[in-house]
Amino acid sequence: HVEVPVPTPSKGEVLVKVEAASINPVDWKIQKGMLRPLLPRKFPFIPISDVAGEVSEVGPGVQNFKAGDKVVAMLNSLSGGGLAEYAVAKQSLTVPRPPEVSAAEGAALCIAGLTAHQALTQSAGLKLDGSDPRKNILITAASGGVGHYAVQLAKLGNAHVTATCGARNVDLVKSLGADEVLDYKTPEGAALKSPSGQKYDAVIHCASSTPWSTFEPNLSANGKVIDITPGPGTLATYALKKLTFSKKQMVPLLLIPKGGNLDFLVKLTKEGKLKTVIDSKYPLSKAEDAWAKSIDGHATGKIIIEP
Repeated sequence: HVEVPVPTPSKGEVLVKVEAASINPVDWKIQKGMLRPLLPRKFPFIPISDVAGEVSEVGPGVQNFKAGDKVVAMLNSLSGGGLAEYAVAKQSLTVPRPPEVSAAEGAALCIAGLTAHQALTQSAGLKLDGSDPRKNILITAASGGVGHYAVQLAKLGNAHVTATCGARNVDLVKSLGADEVLDYKTPEGAALKSPSGQKYDAVIHCASSTPWSTFEPNLSANGKVIDITPGPGTLATYALKKLTFSKKQMVPLLLIPKGGNLDFLVKLTKEGKLKTVIDSKYPLSKAEDAWAKSIDGHATGKIIIEP
């Protein structure tokens, strides 16, 4: 914990007085050096990119916001800055936060909500207005940050949702709308087999280290596995499936955040159509405890830090 000067917003940026910030696994992966040499770009590095709060100052050229506005913002991952009392955000990735959406709910939405949204709408091709023919979708680690949003968004898209999670969270995941829920520690859960025999059109894979051979027999003819944390194995399988013109595909997901999509998620939250499950909240003075909880990997929903 250190004292640093309050940052100054540059052109097209806003200064946010942070009311809540949210940890994502990518934050401690940066700390562990797993994203070298890309991140962190320079030291000292203040982690976390997901924040909500109040605009306290606007930089030159900012039209959409003024001091006093309540907002949700996703900071630039290259520069971070969210684990602090004040943070600078680009106007393009800052959206208004209505009074019905708490700071904690807003901060939780950024990376996790946008990842779930992109995986379903772009990678899996699901229309969230429910106008598509019904798709069968499997969501692994469905009680985690991305997973719990993916279940709800897939149901908005009229999908049949099978989900995996730990035994203690089965009822929670059912309450979010999943049609079938598997305990991942059972033989059926480990094999990812749908209890009703569904073949999956898409898998939103939020867990780690599941081999392709487990997915393949459960996929429909043109089924896709969308891996939100792709490692070397995912990239090798992706390349192999492309080279062999396989109809079943492994698709690595790289999040491309868009302000319009974040605004869409905030509006769904305001309307009560998207619920944020909050695992725990910590004051900024105990941020290291929140960090350890995230590394432990068993959070249900999102971990929030409140300055």
